[in-house]
Amino acid sequence: MSYILNIDTATESAGVCLSRGNEVLTILTSTDQKNHASFIQPAIASVIKQTGIALPDLSAVAVTGGPGSYTGLRVGMATAKGICYSLKKPLIVINTLEVMTAAAIEKAGDEIQLFCPLIDARRMEVFTAVYDHFLQNKLAPQAMLLEKQSFTNFLETGIMLFSGSGMKKFSEISGHPNARFVDVQHHAGHLAQLAFESFINGHFADLAYTEPLYLKAFFDTSKK
Repeated sequence: MSYILNIDTATESAGVCLSRGNEVLTILTSTDQKNHASFIQPAIASVIKQTGIALPDLSAVAVTGGPGSYTGLRVGMATAKGICYSLKKPLIVINTLEVMTAAAIEKAGDEIQLFCPLIDARRMEVFTAVYDHFLQNKLAPQAMLLEKQSFTNFLETGIMLFSGSGMKKFSEISGHPNARFVDVQHHAGHLAQLAFESFINGHFADLAYTEPLYLKAFFDTSKK
């Protein structure tokens, strides 16, 4: 049976969970973004203790690889890589926007055709992408300056669900009848779902060369 340690420190809420197959055994979260670095190590120790699964028994370590907070991404990636290097375990890296979309799909109704996660990147800029119900990418992850006409080509094709910390910005300027806005908070359990799929398909990251997907030279989502 595969045991995967899942680490998510990319956005406002951080989380650590231990999963067996596609089942979440235990999960811990923190909403204090400024303390992601101090949260992560004790959280890992706690989920290991709660489940009785020793680190050497892990099959892999998964981490949200970005986009997101510059500091948060570095904390998560460094932690995941350190465990993988020391224990010779494979690393799984999942795009943050995919994890957010998995959470939105879980909550959405049948009328939704496309999903657009939005991560606040200050002012009117966001990190975003577009996916369908099968998490097939329709718009590549990118930094975008929001305008009233943003995503019009997608919105004209059907109902589109917007979520994430940048959602409010677009809801205030869009006005398109096919736009739906919902407050969905992803967690490390959603990462675990995608990580298990990558594990069974053998989709592992290169430990030596994998870096976070920043999309910008520097970005920090922490509130000042």
